[in-house]
Amino acid sequence: MTSKDVEQTDERHHPLVPWWADLGTWGAVALMAFGGLAAVWVFFRLPGTPQELATGYYQAAKVVAIGLVIAGTALLSRERDRGAATGKADEAVRD
Repeated sequence: MTSKDVEQTDERHHPLVPWWADLGTWGAVALMAFGGLAAVWVFFRLPGTPQELATGYYQAAKVVAIGLVIAGTALLSRERDRGAATGKADEAVRD
């Protein structure tokens, strides 16, 4: 059997979006809360805290930052949709 006789399909149905793409506003709030909880966990040096505290704070800050970006993006898109429905989107672009 040669390679010409074998049909090779590379059908991977994996979306090319990051894991946080579909979280929405409440998911962003949950990420911010979880990041804050992680920072408190590191502050009190509870079990599982890394030896280098800066590493723990850095990881918590990354989670909070992702939540803030998602929340800002969701709120901005909601405002744009609301403005487009009332016709105010054109006024905002002109300013």
